[in-house]
Amino acid sequence: MSKKKKKYYTVWKGHHTGVFESWDDCKAQITNFEGAQYKSFSTFEAAKKAFKGNYKDYIGKQKKFTSELSEAQLKKIGNPNYNSIAVDAASSGNPGKMEYRGVDTKTKEQLFIQGPFEEGTNNIGEFLAIVHALAILKKKKSTRIIYTDSRTAMSWVRKKQCNTKLKRNKKNKPVFDLVDRAVDWLKANTYTTVIVKWETKAWGEIPADFGRK
Repeated sequence: MSKKKKKYYTVWKGHHTGVFESWDDCKAQITNFEGAQYKSFSTFEAAKKAFKGNYKDYIGKQKKFTSELSEAQLKKIGNPNYNSIAVDAASSGNPGKMEYRGVDTKTKEQLFIQGPFEEGTNNIGEFLAIVHALAILKKKKSTRIIYTDSRTAMSWVRKKQCNTKLKRNKKNKPVFDLVDRAVDWLKANTYTTVIVKWETKAWGEIPADFGRK
């Protein structure tokens, strides 16, 4: 069994800031801290350098990707459709602090972002991100498609329901308020936008990835 690679965590905004050597230590700094800013790095030197820099220069930055698929497989899959919006969510814990966003697939320009919310799950965030993108594209009468890396969220959107096992409480009320609005929107609207699974094995992480853990 291969040994899990160690990661180092930079916290720009949190209860305490700096570089931390474990996810648990990092999590302690960002839990219940509104607007927390953090990211993981593979070396202490990289994490320390990032801490001296600007959070916005690192969030969403992705490592150079080399696919392990064969040339035949890559040819069959093809390239992404850049007339699209890519969506993703991030959750520190399950449940935990959650946020989601949508970006231009080609330029990675951020088109919308919501959160962080105090309590949510990654699947809920992925679901909300898709519906958010659907509403924007319909309003603009856009022909763009939507990319997501969550088959679960795609299924929930098709069924027009959020099948989360997360129980409602005071802490996650803001998230479930958005869920209720999203479900209502799906039931009240029709759309022609195509929702497509992002081919991570061929193309790397989805452009909307928060690049944290």
